[in-house]
Amino acid sequence: MADLLVSTLIQGLIYALVSFGVYITYSILDFPDLGVDGTFPLGAAVTAVLLVAGVDPWLTLPISMLVGALAGLFTGLVHVGLKVRDLLAGIITMTALFSVNLLIVGGSNLTVDRSVDTIFTSPAVMALLGGLSLSARKLVVSLVLAAAVKLLLDFYFKTKSGLLLRAVGDNPSLVTSLARDRGRMKLLGLEIANALVALGGCLVCHDTRSFSATMGTGQLVFGLAAVIIGVSLFRSYEHTGLARRLRGIRGLRFLGSPKGTTAVIVGSFLYKACIQAAMSMGLPANMMKLITAMLFLVVLVASGRKGEEIIHA
Repeated sequence: MADLLVSTLIQGLIYALVSFGVYITYSILDFPDLGVDGTFPLGAAVTAVLLVAGVDPWLTLPISMLVGALAGLFTGLVHVGLKVRDLLAGIITMTALFSVNLLIVGGSNLTVDRSVDTIFTSPAVMALLGGLSLSARKLVVSLVLAAAVKLLLDFYFKTKSGLLLRAVGDNPSLVTSLARDRGRMKLLGLEIANALVALGGCLVCHDTRSFSATMGTGQLVFGLAAVIIGVSLFRSYEHTGLARRLRGIRGLRFLGSPKGTTAVIVGSFLYKACIQAAMSMGLPANMMKLITAMLFLVVLVASGRKGEEIIHA
């Protein structure tokens, strides 16, 4: 039971990075970016090739984020520059990246040998956490990375650029009135979002030591479900008496009004826990995508949100 809980926590933290990206595109930009299903394996493909080539495992993180940002830039240029609808732009990117990933790896699968160091077994981590088990090291490293990304996003959303980015989806006319280019802000948002999704794929590769061309299937569904679950729960929580009391206490006000990034992490945990519970009940592994789709449907029905309301859930 303890091993299952630790595994769920690790998976929830890693996939929270994917959910951050989906949170930016859907909840902030109002952009249905289907390219996520291609960017996720792109990060894993680049990571697997670099690890096999003997590159320092920590360097694979910024490199995977860079290639993910380039994928987001491509989606944005197709949409903003060529005036292709956002949904179709994402589909084009997702389709193109499937072949790109195969070209990078040279096949549909790639396994990293156990003798190759990952970020969880790198000399720096072993020097600090060498006394812990592998699972414990994965949990600590994943927690640090997820927390760092969350704090950076929270800080960025308070800056002028972050506020403009948030205005693109909610009030585009405001961005124009401030003499800012909405297209450029969309490009920036897509770059950040896809960089985070690729980072999630990078960490999954470090965790499983493998890449598969089909590993991106369903990542958009997972990210959306995590966002909807987390935001729905926190929105309900903010109306409780406890939340109102905490908002009245200096130093604890943040507990009364949690940030959206916190909601995304909680949603990622809960959704992964549901999937792990279903698998632990004896359902075959090849049914995982079906389980994911059915859980997402349940989440949509339970949240009472359909259509465009999903985007601003």
